[in-house]
This record gives sequence, C-alpha cells and structure tokens, in this order.
Amino acid sequence: MFIGEFHHTLDEKGRLAVPIKFRNDLVQGAVVTRGLDRSLFVYPKAAWEKLAAKLAALPLGQADTRAFARLMLAGAMDVEVDKSGRITIPEYLRQYADLKKDVVVTGLYDRLEVWGEQAWREYSAKTEAAGNDIAERLGSAI
Repeated sequence: MFIGEFHHTLDEKGRLAVPIKFRNDLVQGAVVTRGLDRSLFVYPKAAWEKLAAKLAALPLGQADTRAFARLMLAGAMDVEVDKSGRITIPEYLRQYADLKKDVVVTGLYDRLEVWGEQAWREYSAKTEAAGNDIAERLGSAI
C-alpha cells in the first residue's frame, strides 16, 4: 500500500528517484501515465493490468468512455526501476504534468502520483481549505 508525501527532484534526463519505501512494490515493473488534475499516475504492473482491463471493458459507444480510456491508455509507458532506484519519466508526460526539477511523489493506496511541486502546493491548499465541505458531501461514503 502506498501512502505518504515525498519531495524529490528530477535530473536532467527525466529520472526520478522512487521513494525507498515504494521500490520493492515496483520491482516487477511499473506503468506511468497521465493522471488527473495534471498529475502523473504510477502503477505497479499488476495494479495497472487490473485497471487496464476495467477500462477495456467500458462501453465503447460512449464518448466519455473513449476519451478517458485514451487519456489513461494511450499516454501510458512501461518503466523499470534502475539500480539506483529511479524511473525515467518520458518527456511527453513531463510536459503534460508540467514537471520541472522539484516534484512531489504522493502515495495513494494502489498508485503513486507525481506532481510538480508548485502544482501540488496549490492543489493541497485548495483541498485543505475545502476539506470540511468535501467530507460533508461524501457523507457516509467514508
């Protein structure tokens, strides 16, 4: 299970050091793809395969289904953790998430999210300010 918030840097080749506590979960390979809110999602291979199967099973006749599947599947790239514990994030994904040097890696149960540090700060501040309202709307779902 992935939880926590970690501040890291991308090197000039787009390599990101995976937080040490998550590396064993990605040793069998991982997939990085476009996420939501201009973040990237990083899934262990097994979790990605489950998600991809669910996306493939959605009704093809619905435009929103096709659009979401394209966002997630067409943007995906297999990545491996190297000997130094890093993954390389492709340029097109770095551009999508506007990743520069300073990034934040967050653990969200079955996936990691990678954010540009400034975007994460803005998103976190907005979400924290609305936390009580969000909890109220979710009601008994949590």
